[in-house]
Amino acid sequence: MPQWWIGSDPEGDNWTPYTLKGCKAHGKAGGLVAAFGEVPDRDSAEAIDGLYIAVPREALPKPDKDEYYWADLIGLEVFNASEVCLGIVKGLLSTGAHDVLQVQDGDLERLIPFVASYVTEVDAEGRRIRVDWEADW
Repeated sequence: MPQWWIGSDPEGDNWTPYTLKGCKAHGKAGGLVAAFGEVPDRDSAEAIDGLYIAVPREALPKPDKDEYYWADLIGLEVFNASEVCLGIVKGLLSTGAHDVLQVQDGDLERLIPFVASYVTEVDAEGRRIRVDWEADW
Protein backbone atom coordinates (compact mmCIF):
# COMPACT_ATOMS: atom_id res chain seq x y z
CA MET A 1 0.00 0.00 0.00
CA PRO A 2 1.26 3.51 -0.78
CA GLN A 3 2.47 5.70 2.05
CA TRP A 4 2.28 9.45 2.44
CA TRP A 5 4.57 11.25 4.87
CA ILE A 6 2.84 14.02 6.81
CA GLY A 7 4.38 16.57 9.17
CA SER A 8 4.07 20.11 10.51
CA ASP A 9 7.55 21.45 9.67
CA PRO A 10 8.76 21.22 6.06
CA GLU A 11 12.35 21.67 7.19
CA GLY A 12 12.15 19.36 10.20
CA ASP A 13 12.33 15.64 10.77
CA ASN A 14 8.87 15.19 12.28
CA TRP A 15 7.44 13.16 9.39
CA THR A 16 4.98 10.37 10.14
CA PRO A 17 4.02 7.71 7.58
CA TYR A 18 0.32 7.31 6.79
CA THR A 19 -1.15 4.43 4.76
CA LEU A 20 -3.18 5.75 1.83
CA LYS A 21 -6.58 4.05 1.46
CA GLY A 22 -7.97 6.34 -1.24
CA CYS A 23 -7.57 9.76 -2.86
CA LYS A 24 -9.58 12.00 -5.20
CA ALA A 25 -9.49 15.52 -6.62
CA HIS A 26 -11.55 18.11 -4.76
CA GLY A 27 -12.59 21.57 -5.90
CA LYS A 28 -11.40 23.72 -8.77
CA ALA A 29 -8.21 24.85 -7.01
CA GLY A 30 -6.52 21.45 -7.33
CA GLY A 31 -7.20 20.25 -3.81
CA LEU A 32 -7.21 16.61 -2.74
CA VAL A 33 -9.27 14.51 -0.38
CA ALA A 34 -7.39 11.51 0.98
CA ALA A 35 -8.32 8.68 3.33
CA PHE A 36 -5.66 7.09 5.55
CA GLY A 37 -5.70 3.92 7.61
CA GLU A 38 -4.40 5.83 10.63
CA VAL A 39 -7.17 8.46 10.44
CA PRO A 40 -10.38 6.68 11.48
CA ASP A 41 -12.75 9.64 12.03
CA ARG A 42 -13.48 13.31 11.44
CA ASP A 43 -11.69 14.48 14.60
CA SER A 44 -8.52 12.66 13.54
CA ALA A 45 -8.82 14.16 10.05
CA GLU A 46 -9.14 17.68 11.46
CA ALA A 47 -5.99 17.09 13.52
CA ILE A 48 -3.89 16.65 10.36
CA ASP A 49 -5.63 19.37 8.29
CA GLY A 50 -3.13 21.92 6.98
CA LEU A 51 -0.03 19.76 7.51
CA TYR A 52 2.62 19.19 4.86
CA ILE A 53 2.86 16.13 2.62
CA ALA A 54 6.32 14.84 1.73
CA VAL A 55 8.27 11.92 0.37
CA PRO A 56 11.60 10.58 1.63
CA ARG A 57 14.51 11.62 -0.57
CA GLU A 58 15.47 7.99 -1.27
CA ALA A 59 12.01 7.40 -2.78
CA LEU A 60 12.55 10.06 -5.47
CA PRO A 61 13.87 9.07 -8.88
CA LYS A 62 17.38 10.23 -9.72
CA PRO A 63 17.16 13.35 -11.88
CA ASP A 64 18.44 13.16 -15.45
CA LYS A 65 21.45 15.12 -16.65
CA ASP A 66 20.76 18.85 -16.39
CA GLU A 67 17.68 18.24 -14.20
CA TYR A 68 17.57 19.26 -10.56
CA TYR A 69 15.25 19.11 -7.61
CA TRP A 70 14.57 22.60 -6.31
CA ALA A 71 15.73 21.56 -2.84
CA ASP A 72 19.17 20.80 -4.33
CA LEU A 73 19.48 24.33 -5.74
CA ILE A 74 18.51 26.21 -2.59
CA GLY A 75 21.60 27.41 -0.74
CA LEU A 76 23.92 27.34 -3.78
CA GLU A 77 26.06 30.43 -4.43
CA VAL A 78 25.46 32.18 -7.75
CA PHE A 79 28.37 33.67 -9.70
CA ASN A 80 28.45 35.44 -13.04
CA ALA A 81 31.07 34.98 -15.80
CA SER A 82 33.27 37.64 -14.14
CA GLU A 83 33.28 35.58 -10.89
CA VAL A 84 31.20 38.20 -9.08
CA CYS A 85 29.07 36.54 -6.41
CA LEU A 86 25.45 37.56 -7.00
CA GLY A 87 24.13 35.92 -3.85
CA ILE A 88 22.63 32.65 -2.64
CA VAL A 89 19.59 30.83 -4.02
CA LYS A 90 16.87 31.28 -1.39
CA GLY A 91 14.02 29.79 -3.41
CA LEU A 92 12.54 29.26 -6.83
CA LEU A 93 9.36 30.47 -8.51
CA SER A 94 7.34 28.62 -11.12
CA THR A 95 6.01 31.14 -13.64
CA GLY A 96 4.44 28.72 -16.08
CA ALA A 97 6.90 29.61 -18.85
CA HIS A 98 9.97 28.62 -16.83
CA ASP A 99 11.33 28.50 -13.30
CA VAL A 100 13.06 31.51 -11.76
CA LEU A 101 15.90 31.52 -9.22
CA GLN A 102 15.37 33.82 -6.24
CA VAL A 103 18.92 34.94 -5.47
CA GLN A 104 19.42 36.86 -2.22
CA ASP A 105 22.40 39.22 -1.83
CA GLY A 106 21.94 41.02 1.49
CA ASP A 107 18.83 43.17 1.07
CA LEU A 108 18.89 42.78 -2.72
CA GLU A 109 16.90 40.03 -4.41
CA ARG A 110 17.65 39.07 -7.99
CA LEU A 111 15.20 37.03 -10.06
CA ILE A 112 17.14 35.05 -12.65
CA PRO A 113 15.32 32.84 -15.17
CA PHE A 114 16.41 29.22 -14.76
CA VAL A 115 16.92 28.63 -18.48
CA ALA A 116 20.01 27.60 -20.44
CA SER A 117 20.49 31.06 -21.96
CA TYR A 118 21.15 32.51 -18.47
CA VAL A 119 22.20 29.53 -16.34
CA THR A 120 25.38 28.24 -17.91
CA GLU A 121 26.51 25.75 -15.25
CA VAL A 122 25.15 24.07 -12.14
CA ASP A 123 27.78 22.46 -9.93
CA ALA A 124 25.66 20.89 -7.20
CA GLU A 125 28.65 19.17 -5.58
CA GLY A 126 30.67 22.41 -5.59
CA ARG A 127 27.56 24.28 -4.35
CA ARG A 128 27.76 26.85 -7.19
CA ILE A 129 25.71 28.08 -10.11
CA ARG A 130 27.26 30.13 -12.93
CA VAL A 131 25.00 32.55 -14.79
CA ASP A 132 25.20 34.96 -17.70
CA TRP A 133 23.91 37.86 -15.60
CA GLU A 134 25.47 41.16 -14.61
CA ALA A 135 25.59 42.41 -11.03
CA ASP A 136 23.77 45.65 -11.90
CA TRP A 137 20.83 44.00 -13.68
